[in-house]
Amino acid sequence: MVLRSCWKSRHKNSCGPAPGWIWPASAALLWLCLTQFVCGCGAVGETKNVVQKDAEFDVIYNDTVTSENQTIYAFNHTVSRNKTEGVRVSVDVLSQGFESPILFVVRQKQAVLSFQIPLILRGLYQRKYPYNHVARTLCQPPTRAASETQYFFVDVSTLSSQGTNYQLRVSRVESFTLQTDKRFIFTASPSQPQYFKYVFPDGVDTVIVKVNSDMAFPCSVMSIQDIQCPVYDLDNNVAFIGMYQTMTKKGAITVQRKDFPSNSFYVVIVVKTEDEACGGPLRFYPLRPDELIDAGNRSKVIDVMVTPAINSEVYVMGMLFCLGIFLSFYLLTFLMACLENKRIKRREVFQIPADMSPAETGKTPASPYEYGSFADNGSTLSSEAVTDSATSTDNNYGYMERSLDSVGRSRQESLSSVEEDDYDTLDDINSDKNIVRTKKFLCVSDLARKDKRVLSKKYQIYFWNIATIAVFYALPVVQLVITYQTVVNVTGNQDICFYNFLCAHPLGALSAFNNILSNLGYVLLGLLFLLIVLKRDIVHNRALVRNDLNALECGIPKHFGLYYAMGTALMMEGLLSACYHVCPNYTNFQFDTSFMYMIAGLCMLKLYQKRHPDINASAYTAYACLAAVIFFSVLGVVFGKGNTVFWIVFSVIHILATMLLSTQLYYMGRWRLDSGILRRMVYVVYTDCIRQCSGPMYIDRMVLLVMGNIVNWSLAAYGLIERPNDFASYLLAIAICNLLLYFAFYIIMKLRSGERIQCLALVCVLFTAVVWGFALYFFFQGLSTWQKTPAESREHNRDCILLSFFDDHDIWHFLSSIAMFGSFLVLLTMDDDLDTVQRDKIFVF
Repeated sequence: MVLRSCWKSRHKNSCGPAPGWIWPASAALLWLCLTQFVCGCGAVGETKNVVQKDAEFDVIYNDTVTSENQTIYAFNHTVSRNKTEGVRVSVDVLSQGFESPILFVVRQKQAVLSFQIPLILRGLYQRKYPYNHVARTLCQPPTRAASETQYFFVDVSTLSSQGTNYQLRVSRVESFTLQTDKRFIFTASPSQPQYFKYVFPDGVDTVIVKVNSDMAFPCSVMSIQDIQCPVYDLDNNVAFIGMYQTMTKKGAITVQRKDFPSNSFYVVIVVKTEDEACGGPLRFYPLRPDELIDAGNRSKVIDVMVTPAINSEVYVMGMLFCLGIFLSFYLLTFLMACLENKRIKRREVFQIPADMSPAETGKTPASPYEYGSFADNGSTLSSEAVTDSATSTDNNYGYMERSLDSVGRSRQESLSSVEEDDYDTLDDINSDKNIVRTKKFLCVSDLARKDKRVLSKKYQIYFWNIATIAVFYALPVVQLVITYQTVVNVTGNQDICFYNFLCAHPLGALSAFNNILSNLGYVLLGLLFLLIVLKRDIVHNRALVRNDLNALECGIPKHFGLYYAMGTALMMEGLLSACYHVCPNYTNFQFDTSFMYMIAGLCMLKLYQKRHPDINASAYTAYACLAAVIFFSVLGVVFGKGNTVFWIVFSVIHILATMLLSTQLYYMGRWRLDSGILRRMVYVVYTDCIRQCSGPMYIDRMVLLVMGNIVNWSLAAYGLIERPNDFASYLLAIAICNLLLYFAFYIIMKLRSGERIQCLALVCVLFTAVVWGFALYFFFQGLSTWQKTPAESREHNRDCILLSFFDDHDIWHFLSSIAMFGSFLVLLTMDDDLDTVQRDKIFVF
């Protein structure tokens, strides 16, 4: 009885051979019937009627299904090798409150697709969202024949005893194959995903698939998958294969022909059940584990367009452009060096006799005290008075001029026998420090009393230390970013890295070669700066060997160790920035900023060293402080987001460090931090503010330090109140603000002291200021941000703006590297006007 009912059919075969498609259908029916017979053999009177219907496309079938009957819809269509048509199955359940779901099974030649209605999709915390309307596109396996008729069947069954009404419609997707440079608009939802096919045209090896929507939410996923079955087009399996990324309004993936042997791929669009992955609100936690939550309307209108990417000629043009810009600086430097050599040779013809002192041959710049800015009790001091005072003071403190012969002999001695502390071990020298460095008016000669060989050796440690740091820092960084890129390429997860996907040009295993190439400027210009410093170092050493009076006793003392460290830091900034842009995200943003902190710190140290060569910080102390800064940067990135306790602790440390540094600079290091510090502070306040109202002894230093404290206290208050998410950039802003403040103070005091800025230095200052302005404009364009979710970051993506290869951030790399190089040149040439001025006539500020 059961077997006979299984073979009931509305259509009976006529005499003659059956069509070829009947045999797989009959075999399937026989298997179903045998299964039902075995399962139902113990039941008396229970039968399962299987009804097979020949069905047609674009016809809506309204039927009812129960546990006693099963319906099979048979479809056939012609598949062509040169033309692919999609087939879409849409099902809608009309009944409400049914006890068991309906199972739909689509059997194809090489694939099986099954789903139930209501379709249950899970979100976070096991939230369940039911969907009564489901639409799925069938996978179309490739065919070798020019034309072939294929059959597929839709089986409908349920275990519910009461009848459940449903609607079934199978239709063709006419625009299933996407066309190049043609926009296609469609609608998708969590239960109605969409995917389309794209075939690489001849001569195109790389394309960019761009997906856009006017709706930020619901959150969706864009996936690129190979032409194979099954196609993973649900929220819970879309990440199983291929490349994918979440999106709100924008999404873009660069696809290369070499990754798809069939020269074609599927573009899959899936709408997620929840918006948390795209930065949207998180739904409430379900009160009961099995509670079903109404998802509401989560349909999203989306448009997709596939455009060809750039060809190899654009890659070559981009690389040549990048090299051309920075090699032009080498050419310009070479021409200027030739002109400088001609000028030196012309000057040697009229060289001043060696027995004439610089004071007799050069005009002493006017003293800053002539302007009345440093007047004490309303009186002004002439430069002559200050010079006499300094000279008499130096004589009292045992400062002795060395003969040229002794200087020459001392320079020939081995540096290995000279230790930095040799000058500081005697008690009388210590007392001399306390006297000299606390004078009201200081000259460079007062703070350039140590042996030049000792200081040269001391400042060379800056270079060797930063070179060592660079090697040990860069090697694990390179290893880590290679691992990041490998993970992206293997998993296909495009949410790991925060690229500008609309202008990310791959090369080999690299996903954004243009962002890496644009960092070449830091390396080339850093190397050029090292060559310029090396030339100056050689010229200065030759002058010392000749016992040139200007080199020995005039100008700002020449110590090049910090310059070498600055050039090395600039090169490392380029290398590490390139490593960061291999896979930019919040975990490796430290790579892009670590040497920025070092550059800012080294520039401030160099500015201070110019007129305080004897009391500048040692390399070990400086790098220890910079290490502490980087340590806080890591803590801020990991724990600082919205953490009030962290911001309170950091702000307190920031303010205390500012106050301690201010005290160190004001008293030139002649103070002690011990148990008696509070008693001394109270005594100073009582004597200078209460007992008698007297102004600060060092007015200029006080002005600088007051301004510095105002700026730093304001930045600390801003951080505590606003608590910015990008802590690394906030910390970098603190360093840059302090550097700019000190640099502006140095320039102003230099001009007020009657000194002048030579033409080359002035050109560098103006050029650097203009380039910095343009660079910051492109920096604040913000093409991506890891402070938001990857999907929200892609909303800031924009197309390339230069040579169809470089975006705004690449231009920031170009301009900022040039601006940093110009800033270094300013520091290098700013005091060239003092090369013929005796050091006891150069004032300290």
